[in-house]
Amino acid sequence: MISKTYLILFLYSFSINLVYSNTPDWSSSSELPGNEICEWHNEHYVCYRDGNRANIYDLGPEALDQTLTEGAKHSLYYPVTVTNLMIPNESVNRFFNEEDASPLRKFIFKIAKKISKFRSMDEIFTWLGLHKYPKHPDPKTPNKIPYMGHDIQKQRMGVTTNSIHGTRSTTFSCAACHSSDLFGTKVLGMTNRFPKANEFFHLGQSMISKVPSAAFKLLFNPSDEDLYIFKRAKHALKYVEVRPPLELGLDTSLAQVGLSLSKRSEDEYASLNPWRAKFPRRNRLRNVPADSKPAVWWNLKYKTRWLSDGSIVSGNPIHTNFLWNEIGRGVDLRQLEGWLVRNTDTIEELTAFVFSTKAPKYQKFFPNQINIAKAKRGQKLFLKNCSGCHGKYEKAWENPEGLSYSEQLETTKVWYHKKTPVIDVGTDPYRAEGMRYFYKDLNRLKISETIGTIVKPQKGYVPPPLVGVWARLPYFHNNSVPTLFDVITPDFKRPKSYIAVPAHSKERDFDVVKNGYPAPKKIRSPYKEDKEYHFNATRPGTSNQGHTKMLLTDDGREKFNYKEKLELIEFLKTL
Repeated sequence: MISKTYLILFLYSFSINLVYSNTPDWSSSSELPGNEICEWHNEHYVCYRDGNRANIYDLGPEALDQTLTEGAKHSLYYPVTVTNLMIPNESVNRFFNEEDASPLRKFIFKIAKKISKFRSMDEIFTWLGLHKYPKHPDPKTPNKIPYMGHDIQKQRMGVTTNSIHGTRSTTFSCAACHSSDLFGTKVLGMTNRFPKANEFFHLGQSMISKVPSAAFKLLFNPSDEDLYIFKRAKHALKYVEVRPPLELGLDTSLAQVGLSLSKRSEDEYASLNPWRAKFPRRNRLRNVPADSKPAVWWNLKYKTRWLSDGSIVSGNPIHTNFLWNEIGRGVDLRQLEGWLVRNTDTIEELTAFVFSTKAPKYQKFFPNQINIAKAKRGQKLFLKNCSGCHGKYEKAWENPEGLSYSEQLETTKVWYHKKTPVIDVGTDPYRAEGMRYFYKDLNRLKISETIGTIVKPQKGYVPPPLVGVWARLPYFHNNSVPTLFDVITPDFKRPKSYIAVPAHSKERDFDVVKNGYPAPKKIRSPYKEDKEYHFNATRPGTSNQGHTKMLLTDDGREKFNYKEKLELIEFLKTL
């Protein structure tokens, strides 16, 4: 007789296959759609396609608009209801309303000194790098931010508050790491320049895992519902292991997933095993860095492999994001698998939105400042030296008759690799190597089989499409290069350190010539004095090495002089 468990798994698999029978090709053999051209570049034969998957489900206009609106809402408000790591709101608010000298505050401050500087949850959300919702529609933002309702928009983008067992509890959505404030414009799908999600997990472990349930009950006098949320989070944190980022702006999610798996059983559901939680398996990620920055979403439409290292060779990246995110939050994978099967509409809506996102345009933020003649010269340099890896970009200025200045700046077609490549150009290898230390744990999971995710470690990184590259500073997967000028300068001439600054002011916080962070002497206070914003590019994991061979002639001289670098940057600003 077939057991109930196997029957449920069979129905899960059947449901997934039935619902997704007409979805895009997520397999390792998938290719970009469109016309194809093949050319020789630096002794390599490169084939491009001019199509993309911006409308990944081929929806009609009305259905597409509705789907994208719902998908945007899911990105802002976390839809996974089986997540266990949540904050009990009532008790936390009581804590913040206590007098500074109360025994409760003294006790918590002793455990987690970092929280002593906060006086409200909103102050914590600000520290986490979360942005306020826009008060009015902004024509400069490329991706519509839907109205989420008054109560939600009183919070910050990414904050998700649900009612669990009759009480309010909070977690965070995709927008916490994938939204940004770009000179006052909120951009959904853009890298949060200073995310601190990993530090929040550190803070949570300090406060929750070290506070006995009896002490929590005595100090907070919580409702039964709040006590349930606390105990559930405390249990989940037993199976979560986090590492602090090497530098502000980097994310350690990769290590969090790998190390958290090492605290689980080795069966196909990575079961929650109390003994293994106390005695986790050895994993090199405890000692070896694998940091990277959160990626922009608008490039996904041009790719067939995911992550900066291209290691996800099969599967919908949204499925994988939920899986990895929830492993890092201590979820029961059987529950998560069931949620994924029951919520295919949510997955499709979020997938459609993420693939549809667009990049912010330089012209909208710095109107009429691009010199088209100069950018055309840069385009020639790009085609000769860079397009073999980063693709080709046709511009409207190639047929300018009857077009306005702004219209001439438009990119009319993007040609990118029909199958996303991974190329080793000598950049810091630690992030790519990190996948080696736990990919087998991921591939053996039943839920990975159910959602079709396959991970294979790669040597090197994906040379990304350069759409919106002007706004993606700092550069490289590990944020180690402060400007585009430094990207196209050999590594032995790049700065060994720089100072980061939020993008509040176009005049003070952005170098329009070199396209990136201003020189350290021009950084304003308090960031100049705050060591947290000082980036060290000399350590393993944060090195700015590589991407140099293509910048040198055969006799070792720089290919581009100062004038040519600025021409190349002028072209890149138009993408």
